[in-house]
Amino acid sequence: MRSINYFSKERMGRALAITVGLTLVAASPAFAHHPMDGMTPMTFGQGLLSGVGHPIIGLDHFAFLILAAFLASMLKGASRFLVPVAFIGATVAGTVVHLGAANIPMAETLIALTVIVGGVLALTRHQFGVLALGALFAVSGLFHGYAYGEAVVGAEATPLLAYLAGFAIIQYSLIVGGIIGLEKLATRSEKARSVMTRAGSAVALATGGVFLALSLT
Repeated sequence: MRSINYFSKERMGRALAITVGLTLVAASPAFAHHPMDGMTPMTFGQGLLSGVGHPIIGLDHFAFLILAAFLASMLKGASRFLVPVAFIGATVAGTVVHLGAANIPMAETLIALTVIVGGVLALTRHQFGVLALGALFAVSGLFHGYAYGEAVVGAEATPLLAYLAGFAIIQYSLIVGGIIGLEKLATRSEKARSVMTRAGSAVALATGGVFLALSLT
């Protein structure tokens, strides 16, 4: 038992240190939120690649996707895979809101807060009902999608649609992949799954904290 506790704490400590370092590197807007180096996608391929890359390069977005997988995995049956659709749909809606010239004040701060809230809920293993978790995902997705919209302001219809499809597909794939991975891990060792969830949640929470600090400076 002592060796397992030492192992988990050591891994969590290393993960937190690595995350803080990577997050500080990713603080550059060009790195964190613009897979095309700030250029507006001009073709279908550019739009698709930009859409796929944005949720991964942006560590605050990626951290929330990990947390979404943790939280959704606590649901039962098909709900695990259906509820995350609320987040995906809301990110598309958020991008449309941005392109429609609507303004969400302090969007980056709100995104960081969604990561912090998600991290706390995942760490405490707070279990939601389907509607409550769907609402949390929808509100969070609106803010994340609003940030995604910045990369395609002025884009033509074809690269824009490819961009929307790209980030919708990659986000859902990562969430569902995380859920399935956790389930497979649990069949081997429930303790390993618990350690993985706690460590991942702590790393994501730290990421949200760093991005919150950066957004307020």
